[in-house]
Amino acid sequence: MSQLDLLLPLGLFAISTTITPGPNNVMLTASGVNFGFRRTVPHMLGIALGFPAMVAAIGLGLGGLFEAYPQIHEILKYVGIAYLLWLAWKVATAGQSEEAGAKAKPLNFLQAAGFQWVNPKAWIMAVGAIATYTTLQGDVTQEVLLIAAVFCLVTFPTVAIWTLFGTAIRRLLKTTRARTVFNWSMAALLVASLLPFLVG
Repeated sequence: MSQLDLLLPLGLFAISTTITPGPNNVMLTASGVNFGFRRTVPHMLGIALGFPAMVAAIGLGLGGLFEAYPQIHEILKYVGIAYLLWLAWKVATAGQSEEAGAKAKPLNFLQAAGFQWVNPKAWIMAVGAIATYTTLQGDVTQEVLLIAAVFCLVTFPTVAIWTLFGTAIRRLLKTTRARTVFNWSMAALLVASLLPFLVG
């Protein structure tokens, strides 16, 4: 199968996996509500560039390191759980008062890019894409870079939809109480996204 033959199925895979609910999109929706679209752009760029970089790193050899030393992956698992719980708390408590709202900040580019390494859904997507869209007879380096490039093109528009969704909801959440209920609901969804990871 040529790289051109891979583009359509790979593009559909990238769109379907990046646009469906998961920790990144839950946090972007909450960020859109609490901080607006413009202030969430660095967060979106961190995902859009950080995830393809992760795909490239895993596909070009880092995955072998995790196979040789599975304890590294196990450590990342528990770091990821702790980090997601901390992020859930940040989402839940964002903008609870004027003072808190002034101090609260959205994730920056590096935080969002780094989060991909402890995001359970990102790992499933990256490993799934590499396993499915690389071939034994092909040039693995070129195929991995193609996968990373497709995700790079697709991810920003799909995550932007979730941020726009958050900014649209923002107009409806005019009271502090409504915003608080929304934030705690988003935090609960973020924690719920951990359940398959904890059980597995």
